[in-house]
Amino acid sequence: MKRILAFGDSNTWGFDPATGQRYDETIRWTGLLQKALRGQALILEEGLCGRTTVFEDTDRVGRNGLAALPSVLKSNEPLDAAIIMLGTNDCKQVFGASSQEIAAGMALCLAEISEYVKAENILLISPICLEEVALGTSYNDRSLAVSRELSQAYQQQAKLYGVGFLAASEVAKASRIDGEHLTESGHRALYEAVYPFIKMRILTKK
Repeated sequence: MKRILAFGDSNTWGFDPATGQRYDETIRWTGLLQKALRGQALILEEGLCGRTTVFEDTDRVGRNGLAALPSVLKSNEPLDAAIIMLGTNDCKQVFGASSQEIAAGMALCLAEISEYVKAENILLISPICLEEVALGTSYNDRSLAVSRELSQAYQQQAKLYGVGFLAASEVAKASRIDGEHLTESGHRALYEAVYPFIKMRILTKK
C-alpha cells in the first residue's frame, strides 16, 4: 500500500470546536480519506493542536513544525506522498508574523519534506481563514487579515517547489463557534478536495 503522511495542526488532528474533544475517524478529513483509500493507501496522521510552521510557542512546548519534521519523516518512512497544512497558529498576534514570513516558514518545511518525498507527490494546503469570532487573546484584526493572505503566499511557494496546491479556504469555512476550526461539513469538504489529488498523483503510479 502507498504510505501518505498528513502533517498539520488541530484541523488535521480533528479538534471539535463544539466539544473541545477530537472528531472520530468517521468525521476527520484524514479518516474519510483513509476509508476511501482502504486497501490502497495508509494515511499516517500527524496532526498536533497549536503546531506552527517554524515558530516556538513559549506556552506550548513542541509546536514548531519544522523542528518536528525530521523525526516524523524518519519514523514514518518510506513515504509515497505527503500532505501539509499549517499556518493558522502562525497568525497569532504573539508572533506578529506577516503572510510572507509564514510562507517562508512553510518553504523550509517543504524543503525538509522534499528530502523524503518527490515534490510532485507533496500537497501543500493553505488553511481556512480565521473569522471574527476568533478575536481575543490569541488573534487580533491583523491575524484575520494575514490568514486571508496565506492562500496567495502559499501558492507562490507551491509553484517555486513544484508541489501540488489546494486552498482550504476555497472549499471550507471556520466554525461559527470559535472561528478557527473545521466543522463536520468542513472536514468532508476538505476530504473531497484532497481525494482527487491523491487519486491522480499517487494511486495511478506504480
